[in-house]
Amino acid sequence: MGRLFGTDGVRGIANSELTPELAFHLGRAGAYVLQKENERPVFVIGKDTRLSGDMLENALTAGILAVGGNVIKAGVVPTPAVAYLVRYYKADAGIVISASHNSFEYNGIKFFNGDGFKLDDALEEQIEDIILRGIDPSSHMTGDMLGRCLDAEEDAEELYCRFLLSTMDIRLDGMKIVLDCANGAAYRTAPRIYRQLGAEVVTIGCEPDGSNINAQIGSTHPEKLQQKVVSEQADIGLAFDGDADRLIVVDEKGMIIDGDKTICICAKMLKDAGRLAENKVTGTVMSNIGFHRYVEDVLGAEVETTAVGDRYVLESMRKTGCVIGGEQSGHIIFLDYTTTGDGTLSSLQFMKAVVSSGKKPSALSAEIRIFPQVLENARVTNESKKRCLEDETVKQAIAETEEKLAGRGRVLIRPSGTEPLIRVMLEGDDIEEIHRMAQQLADLISSKSRED
Repeated sequence: MGRLFGTDGVRGIANSELTPELAFHLGRAGAYVLQKENERPVFVIGKDTRLSGDMLENALTAGILAVGGNVIKAGVVPTPAVAYLVRYYKADAGIVISASHNSFEYNGIKFFNGDGFKLDDALEEQIEDIILRGIDPSSHMTGDMLGRCLDAEEDAEELYCRFLLSTMDIRLDGMKIVLDCANGAAYRTAPRIYRQLGAEVVTIGCEPDGSNINAQIGSTHPEKLQQKVVSEQADIGLAFDGDADRLIVVDEKGMIIDGDKTICICAKMLKDAGRLAENKVTGTVMSNIGFHRYVEDVLGAEVETTAVGDRYVLESMRKTGCVIGGEQSGHIIFLDYTTTGDGTLSSLQFMKAVVSSGKKPSALSAEIRIFPQVLENARVTNESKKRCLEDETVKQAIAETEEKLAGRGRVLIRPSGTEPLIRVMLEGDDIEEIHRMAQQLADLISSKSRED
């Protein structure tokens, strides 16, 4: 059996790959590893709106109780709410049951430590080791040694909303805002927050039924939001994903403002306010070249570049002292406020940037030039990935492409960590040119994979 944990917890098709048995073992092993000095470790569990959430929540809870841990069930709340609640309740750890932007048949389980950060690799490996070796840490637990479910002193949703409101020092009276909550975890909290701030709120994706989460809606499918913003003549549209840790913005003209542009706009707000710590902004290798140019040339700041994945963005930010970073996908971290990506919090920060600038979202977006970007997948075998990229013909072709794009684009070749693919990404001025170049490189790499 391979590793259980991927880059963002344990995921799979619910009741097939991610079974209640596995959830029980994860709860039991996780509680055992994370209990530290506390004989009665407390875990906060939150979930999104998927049908399988109840099944996995109860299986996880049983595993935690079996080793003497206690559980606070927070119910349906965004992933970042659990990161906050762990700290508020002074719990030992938190667990989120969600598969983020994936369709409803999938689900996932990810852990947060007592400080609200995702677990580091070493702790995940300890949990895996207990499960894969078949160790039973609860074999001696009987009688009053077992744990129980606790009633929280205050409502989890109310606490999280109170926290979000505390990050705002402006109101939004007179603004018409369309919210797309992806039929996911933010379907109650996000509209509530914006109404409390005085906005006129129009909602889509706020009628979860257990199977419609992310179904052609939300941050990965913003088309309905774009149409709604235009038809409602709204000031802005804000889309979240299923667990509400991502944000995609739609301007008043119905045009998308992706994560790269959102980070730039918010970084400028921080810079103008003297709050851009270390004069740094964190992005990934997939961040658009236009992102780099705006941060460096317009803001006069430095870009810290990491591998793809929010855990790597956060790791870099904690090392450098940077307070804003994220990805094109809209997973953005404001480290002054929280320990993980939070779609609703990011949207509030964006609204502060809009109001403080006195400009419309489209005008702010137009200040950042995003270069055309194409992505082609070269199909290879997992065994040939390394050999393909070390092939002299491939290396020469990549070098020639880089030379052609020098000063006006870039090339990024990245093996997939989960599929038999090598991803070929090009950016440049001419979309037809870079599409042709990317296809030629992908075809060449695929052909080398087929060679003996």
